Amino acid sequence: MPNGFGGRRRDGGDEPPVSAFPHSEMTGRAFDTSNRRTSETANGPGGGRMRESTTPEGVRILSEYIPGVRSVSVGIWVRQGSAHEPREITGASHLLEHLVFKGTRTRGARELVLALERVGGTLDAFTSREHTSYQARILSEHLPEALDVLSDLVLNPLLRKEDLELERQVVLEELSTVEDTPDDLVFELHGSDLWESHPYGQSILGSRESVSSMGVDALRALHRDCYLEGELIVAAAGHLDHELLEAMVQERFEGRGGGAAASIPTPPEVVEHRQTHVERDSAQTHTVVGTRTPGRNDPVRFPLVLLSSAFGGGMSSRLFQRIREELALAYTVFSFQSFYSRAGVSGVYVGTRPDAAQRALEAILEEYRTLSRNGLDPSGLREVKDQVKGQVMLSLESTSSRLYRLAGFALYDQPHRTLDELLDLIEAVTPDEVQAAAARYFDPDAQVVTRLGPGSATTA
Repeated sequence: MPNGFGGRRRDGGDEPPVSAFPHSEMTGRAFDTSNRRTSETANGPGGGRMRESTTPEGVRILSEYIPGVRSVSVGIWVRQGSAHEPREITGASHLLEHLVFKGTRTRGARELVLALERVGGTLDAFTSREHTSYQARILSEHLPEALDVLSDLVLNPLLRKEDLELERQVVLEELSTVEDTPDDLVFELHGSDLWESHPYGQSILGSRESVSSMGVDALRALHRDCYLEGELIVAAAGHLDHELLEAMVQERFEGRGGGAAASIPTPPEVVEHRQTHVERDSAQTHTVVGTRTPGRNDPVRFPLVLLSSAFGGGMSSRLFQRIREELALAYTVFSFQSFYSRAGVSGVYVGTRPDAAQRALEAILEEYRTLSRNGLDPSGLREVKDQVKGQVMLSLESTSSRLYRLAGFALYDQPHRTLDELLDLIEAVTPDEVQAAAARYFDPDAQVVTRLGPGSATTA
């Protein structure tokens, strides 16, 4: 489908990363007026005012006016993702996200995409572990049309049986794409190994069995029970006025109300170190090493991001210099992190020729050991703070990245902070905090290792 509907990140993260601190915090005070909550915050350099309000039905509306642009990025988020699904219908949230694009009460499938493409806009969607998102980017004068299309998709899909039979085949092809892409598949396998029976370990795409057997009644029930105003977040960033946005949202979403997100259990803290090798005939062996971390709202996230960036976040990182530059064991090696509401994951990916896989793993674990024992020295901590702060600021130069940031405030119930306050939080991370996080989460004996490629299939 156009623009990659249903797209996912390799690391299993929720949405396209926009900075080292996606959805970072900013807010202001709140007050009640006429049954709605409104807040306003002055943004940092390069941004205008961030506003938030809530409709009587419970739809949270967030906006940021960005001077100097003529476009708007706008999206609707639903608090429903793969981690909310019963195991017998894994993949239902993703399949529903696909199916809504087959037509609504007022638009056919082609009309949905043409409505924005004919004026130069784009339409996209994705499903994650904890939510589903529908987004558009358009010139500011076409914001009403974009909200028309997005609200139509979310509230009025036809969900016809004949459309499901067609779209089921598309999702099965998507599963085949992952199966044929080992550097994607290894993340799916590692997620299953790391999270075990916890809902975070469920595939966003589902399985061939669940997708093949899912009926339209199950998807209609999912839409009826979860696509409710109380579970919706509307965010927009760019050249816009909050009062006009609020009026447009209230006009399109008035009526149903209700909604309460299903709870996701907290996973157990203890992760047993183990290695799993999945045999596969391929030119490379793909390896993911990682462990669980606390969730998005835990303050340890800040030292963890600094550690991950220093560890494998660029060409100057320890892993790139050691694994690629010094030992020439891999072309691609990088660290990754994802923070969900109840927990997170921090890890490393490397792809190597099969005869170099063990040596690469040993070198990576040795770097883990060094970092867990020593943390970062003062000069290293200074360098990575400057690097991450620069990445944060550079990442916020587009309306799309600011859109994801806005939505994150509501999705994760985070306190709103200005950009300057966020930069101050990064700067305030101490060597002791970095050392404590490194000792706990970068201990090689706390890592789960998943390999995919040639070699003897073993589990240790």
